[in-house]
Amino acid sequence: MRPAHRLPAVETTEDARVVREAVAVARRGLVDRETVTETVVLCAVAREHLLVVGAPGTAKSEAVRRVARQFGGRLFEYLLGRFTEPNEIFGPVDLRRLREGVVEVETAGMLPEADVAFLDEVFLGSSAILNTLLGLLNERTYRRGSTDVGVPLRVCVGAANTLPDDPALAAFADRFLARVFVEPVADARLEELLETGWSADGHGRDAGTSLLPAVDRLAAAARGADLDAVRLPLATAVRRLRAAGVPLTDRRAVRSQRLIAAAAVLDGRTAATDADLWVLPLIAPTADAQALARDTLADLLGAARNESLPLTAEELSRGPEARAGRLAATGAELLADLGLPPYHRDARLRAEATLREIDASFAADALPELLKAVRERLVAAVAP
Repeated sequence: MRPAHRLPAVETTEDARVVREAVAVARRGLVDRETVTETVVLCAVAREHLLVVGAPGTAKSEAVRRVARQFGGRLFEYLLGRFTEPNEIFGPVDLRRLREGVVEVETAGMLPEADVAFLDEVFLGSSAILNTLLGLLNERTYRRGSTDVGVPLRVCVGAANTLPDDPALAAFADRFLARVFVEPVADARLEELLETGWSADGHGRDAGTSLLPAVDRLAAAARGADLDAVRLPLATAVRRLRAAGVPLTDRRAVRSQRLIAAAAVLDGRTAATDADLWVLPLIAPTADAQALARDTLADLLGAARNESLPLTAEELSRGPEARAGRLAATGAELLADLGLPPYHRDARLRAEATLREIDASFAADALPELLKAVRERLVAAVAP
């Protein structure tokens, strides 16, 4: 049953605007990792977890750190190994309480008190760690001694070099609804990577004030979002994916609605539409399955768009509206960079490249209004 209370649309829109600005700051300078950053935010609002799969040294942890800094929340990050002890993740036994005959864990600064968590090599954890994580991730509770306590965790990001082959890990892996697969930065963007890596000047700095209340309000709005308009196309999409050979459990199909609702509220709406179905490839379990999902659902994803998460909406849908949103967001960021040395020259070159992409993607008489104003400002900014 849908909750009776919903946040007013105007409040949802304002919270979405605040989070949108934070996302833009977090992803700046992260070359080819913008999708990771945006998906972390999507999952935080959906109250789901994210698995990032890719080789070491591909900025997975940096993307999570930037989101945590923008949220203003407590980040817990740890590299798991075969010999990692549970107390390294959840905290040591409180010796003072133990002397009183009470077994209790001291969780200060550990995962049970984190707002955002990043667990690298997550599948290398021992069975004791993974079994405890199962309950913590799914139920948002942690057994501390003889009592269960709620945890403030908004999102946990697990990272791995590859997906596990061990069937025993399947139940744990399924707790990560959304998945992003990353590759080393493409050759075409190496100059940009080298420039931003060398000249890094604090991109992703602390937001100054906590954005967690805004994130929590958006999460509450997502729980009460109206999904009536998307249930029929969602059912159609799930049937198509299964028929195409994409393995989707009932659990993943049902919980995909949380991502759809989160996408809607991050776009400033309390009712989901076809424009929010772009999240569906995220629930496909492998990189090949995600590519197949994009192709299989191409017609359903054509209307995709999201002002807060424009790059991911375009990446997953390849639709024209999402492309217009991404180009508009990129143009707005470049306009800010054009007045900030030492990035002025680099921003000018990127602005010219963005203008070329706009003109190659849209005919002059079919330019979306959202993009028209940005294009005019870019032209004026780079004019000699």
